[in-house]
Amino acid sequence: MAGTDTKPDDLAGLEAGLDALDTVQVRRTPVREVLVRKVLPPVLAVALVIVVWQLLVRAQVTDDYKLPSPAAVWDSASQMWLQGTLLDVVWTSVSRGLLGFLLAVAIGTPLGLLVARVRFVRAAIGPVLSGLQSLPSVAWVAPAVIWLGLNDRMMYAVILLGAVPSVANGLVSGVDQVPPLFLRAGRTLGATGLRGTRHIVLPAALPGYLAGLKQGWAFSWRSLMAAEIIASSPDLGLGLGQLLENGRNNADMPGVFLAIILILFVGIAIDLLVFSPLERWVLRSRGLLAKN
Repeated sequence: MAGTDTKPDDLAGLEAGLDALDTVQVRRTPVREVLVRKVLPPVLAVALVIVVWQLLVRAQVTDDYKLPSPAAVWDSASQMWLQGTLLDVVWTSVSRGLLGFLLAVAIGTPLGLLVARVRFVRAAIGPVLSGLQSLPSVAWVAPAVIWLGLNDRMMYAVILLGAVPSVANGLVSGVDQVPPLFLRAGRTLGATGLRGTRHIVLPAALPGYLAGLKQGWAFSWRSLMAAEIIASSPDLGLGLGQLLENGRNNADMPGVFLAIILILFVGIAIDLLVFSPLERWVLRSRGLLAKN
């Protein structure tokens, strides 16, 4: 009788233990800790790069016109700021890159699902997508100019050709990693067709899909810079790629370095503001990251 009386208590204790395993401790991280762990390291890294850069200039490792000082690059940025053109140049490229990336997501997502779920389509299109992903996006600039002319449509075409394969292949990879047990359980519960794709396949494939989105943005940004550098025209407006090319044509090395820094800054900012929070959210939703 004593053993029988303890069984409900044992089950209750086991249930409580399992609930404790699933529970993620929530703790608000102090602002000071956030600054030390997440803000201070990149600031120190940037400061170190500037110090090394200045030391190389002081040591005169090369001619001044080849390696401008940080102060000269800062002066170039200040002049553009005072003229009111700095933010316009950045926004011209960022708006193109983001719109092109969103179009790539809208096209690459259904294409990736189709390739992942239909064997015939995978056999026919899968190798083509892999080949397009490995093809340098700069190769598309010349035919895009011939087909579409020097306009924004040409820019978006180059972005799509560079980014869509990455988005689609990322989703295909994510779907391939979905455990078959999930799909069988979904079918048992009636989640078939589009409902199964929405509630089972896409949530389970989210990590691989997110990796494809991140790579797709990188390809979008690189493709856009290649298009802006090669296909320069007053009708296209002044973007970061054109700014870099103008600096090269005018032998303006501070302007060249400024363009490179701005291109790098935009890439890092999009990663920190968009993709890093998404990655943390996915990890938290799967219990792989403590909620701070």
